[in-house]
Amino acid sequence: MRTAGAATGRWLDARLVAPEAERGERIVSYAGALAGAVFATALALPAQHTWLSLTVIAVVPFDLFGGTVVNTTRSAKRRFHRPGRSSRHHLGFVAAHVQPFVLALLVPGFGLLSALIVYALTLGGAVMVLLAPLDLRRPVAFAVSALAITVASTSVAVPRELAWFAPALVIKLLLAHLLPEGAER
Repeated sequence: MRTAGAATGRWLDARLVAPEAERGERIVSYAGALAGAVFATALALPAQHTWLSLTVIAVVPFDLFGGTVVNTTRSAKRRFHRPGRSSRHHLGFVAAHVQPFVLALLVPGFGLLSALIVYALTLGGAVMVLLAPLDLRRPVAFAVSALAITVASTSVAVPRELAWFAPALVIKLLLAHLLPEGAER
């Protein structure tokens, strides 16, 4: 007999990981999400943020670190790169990641200019990856990711406890999400 809890767990797994995700994929995805959330929260505790800021600082890395892992699984690749998915879908997925603006609104020290720069670097990088021929997407993705992470790490003022944010966002979206399995073929 299946319980309502099991059905809820499968529904949640299908949304957060991928439909038909294997047990190992689910374990490593949730472990990555939890590790990111715990690490980011531990970094933020000495800064004496409000509970609202700390909650945001915990939830955002849960999504980014977990999403980095999820987006590299075979189950998620089947989901996001199935027939009929276009560059427009992928760009929409990247554009929907408005976490820089959430941080700017709710975490002191993470300004709107920083949010705009990180968002523009990520969205611009996605456009470059999606415009590249399929056989060059992987090297283009790594090139623009390295550049975006370098620019964000050296030119964007963010609190020390949020230094992980731009690299995690770029890796999740440009490297993990945009690259289909076997893109070099």
